[in-house]
Amino acid sequence: MGAVPIELLLSGRDLTEARIDPTGSRVSVVARMSGGPTRLLLVPVDGGPEREVAVGVDIAAGRGDGGGATAWMPSGDAVVVAGRDGELYLADLRGGSRPLTARGRSTRMPAVSADGRYVVSVVDEAEVWLTDLHTDREYRIDDGEHDFCMDPAIRVVDGDIDVCWQAWSIPHMAWDRSVIVRCVMAGPDGPARRTLVGAAQTTQPRFLADGSLGCLRDDHGWLNVWIDDHALVDEPCEHGNPTWGPGAVSFTGSPSASAVAICRNEAGFGRLVLVDRCSGATVDIGRGVHSSLSWAGEHLVAIRSGARTPTQVVSYRVGDDYADAAVHRTTLMVGPAGGWESYGLPEPEVHRVNGPAGAVFLRRYAAGGGIALVMVHGGPTDQWRVEFNPRIAYWWSRGVDVVVVDPRGTTGHGREFAQALRGGWGVHDVVDVRAAIDHVHTAGWASPATTAVAGSSSGGLTVLGVLCSATPPVVAGVATYPVSDLAALLNVDHRYEAHYPLGLVGPVGDPAYDIGSPMMHIGRLGTPLLLLHGTDDPVVPIEQSRRLVAGAPDGLIDYHEFEGEGHGFSAPASRRREFELMERFLGEHIGSR
Repeated sequence: MGAVPIELLLSGRDLTEARIDPTGSRVSVVARMSGGPTRLLLVPVDGGPEREVAVGVDIAAGRGDGGGATAWMPSGDAVVVAGRDGELYLADLRGGSRPLTARGRSTRMPAVSADGRYVVSVVDEAEVWLTDLHTDREYRIDDGEHDFCMDPAIRVVDGDIDVCWQAWSIPHMAWDRSVIVRCVMAGPDGPARRTLVGAAQTTQPRFLADGSLGCLRDDHGWLNVWIDDHALVDEPCEHGNPTWGPGAVSFTGSPSASAVAICRNEAGFGRLVLVDRCSGATVDIGRGVHSSLSWAGEHLVAIRSGARTPTQVVSYRVGDDYADAAVHRTTLMVGPAGGWESYGLPEPEVHRVNGPAGAVFLRRYAAGGGIALVMVHGGPTDQWRVEFNPRIAYWWSRGVDVVVVDPRGTTGHGREFAQALRGGWGVHDVVDVRAAIDHVHTAGWASPATTAVAGSSSGGLTVLGVLCSATPPVVAGVATYPVSDLAALLNVDHRYEAHYPLGLVGPVGDPAYDIGSPMMHIGRLGTPLLLLHGTDDPVVPIEQSRRLVAGAPDGLIDYHEFEGEGHGFSAPASRRREFELMERFLGEHIGSR
């Protein structure tokens, strides 16, 4: 079929937050058009035409498997939406909306009580507020003990208001140590009883239909679903991802609370299963990476994706007696533009490499052309699962083996592996990626003269570290908005990540900051580098890349700035330019089909 055209990459839409309504009849989806506005769409749960809800609000859409922008009202005729202006609105499905808050701050993550009276939300990722829709009064219900709050849930029982949320404090990140705060109040302004749940990483709190509290915990080494004080399934695979943003839903209970749907991560591959709460028996529902689960009536709704499956919203008809019924899947909408099915995209091969410090995991999308592009995910506490990835498809269709590396610090392989980067950011990940590149050459997939390494953000830090290390095993590298000065990250204004190096590197002044910072070793650069950075990046300020260029040997860095772009390029023109620059650069250094 030939190479994937760049126009196909730039078209389509991102789909997030698929939510079935309480009546079980329709599904709301937040869709962000490529280079266009964010829209709230409705589609029948059994399939049918899409309809846009004219909410008159610029919705604060999430990304990836997150959300935190919508919540159904129990009646099913209205949705609470979080606006990009920082306020909450009640959107009527017939069109129009009215404001619920006027805080002048960032309000997100709404959750609505089953009686429709209360909305709980999070302000500035730090405060939990309760809004009484009967009186329009607001109450702050957290006690300020924690620096970060996320993803509240609410239920009302005999007049008592039961609210829970995820919380953590500096210097920890959510995946290092976080708890579930549970606050039970005798009325909105009554006395409150607070308890803490969890000992390590504790995330995604939500109440099941019988009132039990579900969440994800990695107390036993793997991020599994727990119900109240015990693991529902204690197994060596993960059921969710770290909290990089609000609104992730990788498990949900059935309407009767007899079963729980779980998104498994199996070495980067996904699988949706149902677990019987009494027997512990599991039933496979579907392969593929699933997210954004919701269940009402006979339908389980999810966003589904895979290496060859463009991102789609699906509905599974499972009923509540799921074990005896054949599961039927309906595709409700698709995000990417049509045409991808013509390219015969591959499933990756999984490889486990023995590096100097232990196992390194990688997935090879084999093109067999003798050229390899080794890609390192950002984070670094994250993972590129086997989802639909147009970036990978683009290079693979040009005869390039794409090799995705999971170095230490990557999630999906258990808590010990994810925590193994602490104290060694910029060092351990470089060692692991070099081991993966050595495997590429030993296996005969490519040679050092036909191998390049690429990464963005934290992955860019790793790329720079590989290129500045002794005898780099590649001919070129691509770093997009990379971290190059670890100590400088402590001074950025981006509140969520400003303290990140304290755990991954060490206390302020630790020599490890200089050891792991490519800025301090850029004079060793002897391999061509393509360096791209947005001028408005709030996470890794562009001054880092400008200083990097100033300190590098002449002629080795091909540097380009993207005006108005942040930590990631979103405008179609910027994305086109990124691919064009990268294709020209790689063509000059490793060749291309």
